Amino acid sequence: MDFTSGDHRNLLDIIDSLRAQGISRYVDLPEIIVCGDQSAGKSSVLEAISGMRFPTKDGLCTRFATELVLRRGPEASTKVCITPGQGRYDKERDDLERWQPRTSIDKDGLESVTEEAMEVMGVPVARRFYDDTLRIELTGPNQPHLTMVDLPGLFRAANKEQSDDDVDTVRSMVEKYMARPRSIILAVVSAKNEYVLQEVTSMAKQADPQGLRTMGLITKPDTLDDGSDSEAYWVRLAQNNEVELRLGWHVLRNRNFEQRGSSSAQRDAKEEEFFANGIWTGVDPLHCGVGSLRTRLSSVLKDQILSQLPSLIRDVESSIHVCTDRLGRLGPVRRTQEEQLRYLLRVGEDFTSLTKQAIDGTYTDRFFGSRKKLEGYATRLRAVVQNRLLDFRDEMLSNGQSQRIIDPDTEAGDEDERSESPRIPRAQYVEEVAHRLKYSRGRELPGLFNPLIVGDLFIDQSQPWRAIAKDLVADIMEAVHNMTELAIEHVAASDVADEVIKFVHESIEALKVELDNKINELLTMATNHPITYNRQLTENVQKAQQARQKSAIKQLIRNTFGSQHFEDADRKINLNPVKFVDLLAQSLEPDMELFGSSAAVDYMEAYYKASPTYPARFLVLTMTLHTQVALNRFIDDVSVLAIENCLVGKVSELFRSDKILNMGPEDISRLAGETTESSVERKRLVEKRKVLNAGLQELVGLKKMRQISGLAESDPEEVKRKPEKTVLNSPKASVTASVTEGSSARSSRNKATPVGDEDFEVYTVPRISPWKEPEPEPEPTRDHEWDFALSTGYGAR
Repeated sequence: MDFTSGDHRNLLDIIDSLRAQGISRYVDLPEIIVCGDQSAGKSSVLEAISGMRFPTKDGLCTRFATELVLRRGPEASTKVCITPGQGRYDKERDDLERWQPRTSIDKDGLESVTEEAMEVMGVPVARRFYDDTLRIELTGPNQPHLTMVDLPGLFRAANKEQSDDDVDTVRSMVEKYMARPRSIILAVVSAKNEYVLQEVTSMAKQADPQGLRTMGLITKPDTLDDGSDSEAYWVRLAQNNEVELRLGWHVLRNRNFEQRGSSSAQRDAKEEEFFANGIWTGVDPLHCGVGSLRTRLSSVLKDQILSQLPSLIRDVESSIHVCTDRLGRLGPVRRTQEEQLRYLLRVGEDFTSLTKQAIDGTYTDRFFGSRKKLEGYATRLRAVVQNRLLDFRDEMLSNGQSQRIIDPDTEAGDEDERSESPRIPRAQYVEEVAHRLKYSRGRELPGLFNPLIVGDLFIDQSQPWRAIAKDLVADIMEAVHNMTELAIEHVAASDVADEVIKFVHESIEALKVELDNKINELLTMATNHPITYNRQLTENVQKAQQARQKSAIKQLIRNTFGSQHFEDADRKINLNPVKFVDLLAQSLEPDMELFGSSAAVDYMEAYYKASPTYPARFLVLTMTLHTQVALNRFIDDVSVLAIENCLVGKVSELFRSDKILNMGPEDISRLAGETTESSVERKRLVEKRKVLNAGLQELVGLKKMRQISGLAESDPEEVKRKPEKTVLNSPKASVTASVTEGSSARSSRNKATPVGDEDFEVYTVPRISPWKEPEPEPEPTRDHEWDFALSTGYGAR
């Protein structure tokens, strides 16, 4: 089934209606943007397409975008209005929306209307660029169904009408429009100037590197010298041989200065005559002249809208979801104390639900985002806390010691490369301990040690614990602050959220006092005189001593019999038992003070150590030290008794309903009183959602109509195909390489025929395939509130 003229008009009207309502501020709409240098002839192009005279004064700088809406209808009519930009205040917006030109386009031309629009926008006074749009709608029997946005012309140098700052402003405006992925870029370049020197070419390539949504338009071909290399270059460009664009190129021959007073019919006749002669006959006839340009642009825009329709519907639905969410956060009007209290209770309920999920690690609400993405990680408090506590454990095991004692006599070295603690040989450390024992003797016999020295050594070794624990507390506090702030912003209006965040943060700081006290208590307990009844303490002391004895015996055997005896387990050796016992006796420690110091160090290490990697330095131990003594006990106590019990476990209680009900009237009003900004935002969101819902219904209806009519969906793989240099559907329009045949084909073309439905059967441009977008991952919702909100229009809690 053919796409009829009525369908085509309805399609464009729906998009224009969305644009007129300002939806393009939130959702990118399919559109054709006309870009080029000030001297490229953009105005002449628009004049040729529409049949209406555009301002063409040299050096004239239009300081706003102009939306040209062309529609076919039985009677000619014009309509001019201004669509206010997003930065306008209410009064300015109302004034611009009510504006009607005093002059008439039909009588006075567009130039006078444009100057009047500039005046009401404040351009003559401010001399700056605006995001307002001048909308011109022309209806007539010869008009195509087409909508274009004409942007201010690019320029490089300032003059009395435009400053150096204006150069960057215009460029930024054009770049913003070009960056929209649904925009078709109509890049106007003048054959009078070097191609590479025209800014629009580099800007279009940057915005559309693969040339998938750019059409090139060459103007002023009549200024080229016949037979010149320059003329040949521009012909090759028009044939899509120099710079390949998937939508191809087009050529127009506009009025020159002497012909500025000629009519549209005279202008079209001159253009037809120009392209029927010379080297330009080698260019596809459907890529030359204003008649075929109208058809091409109309078809391109139609295909772009249809191909982008699914993703456009998704974006509009997403914007409706955002509106509904924000309206839900704003809640109903809050003028009375009762309304404010009811709203705060709802915010408290939602906050408690979210924080409980964050603490439990369930993450079923869409607030937490996708588990596959890092985005939203800050909302998943349990994950953040768990990961930080694991880092705390590793930090304690690696850097929790003031000195890392290394025993080079064992067969394994210090394998923990992450440790930043200074290393000290065990022998040196034992000598230092012996020196301390000498000046702290009690009644113990020689070779024994004062038990208090174990506590002193342990206190020295555990000095880094306090700093590591304080760093942990600071990071967990930051995570709690971030998560609660995000949760409040998710469930409350922005003005309410600010006050509620202050209230909740004060409660968190009160919990921090309790947390700090608990950390100090645990540090005091951990660094008191060692107390443990764990039987593995003595077992680990004995194992450490056995490890050194075994290492010493091995070394004696190596020294006596050679190291090769350890390489072959089946090798037999002869030895004198008496002599061997004497050798073993040589390994005994004759210095009683060093013997006692070594034993004290063994007890201190056995009490301290709990790292699964630490005993790797004592490979002869049959198992790693899993003793839950000082270090592991401190790690667990900090994690459970401090972080969990004093802070994390209480986060969901920070804004409970009982706390809200105990507030005084002043606090309730301060937290939930409605500001003027909230009232204005609610009104704006309601209106925006109303327009989006209406547009969505139109778009969905259009999609259903398209499916019923059997129009094929675009194939995303088409974007990978090479650009087609000649696209013709009619045998009558075929072009051969012969210049003679090209001239013959050109002479058979109808002159200045209006664009009718049959034009779409003659010329078909390759359909623009949508950029492949991944299907959005379904987000979980609470109690099916989302579907209810969309179907009823009420905000979801």
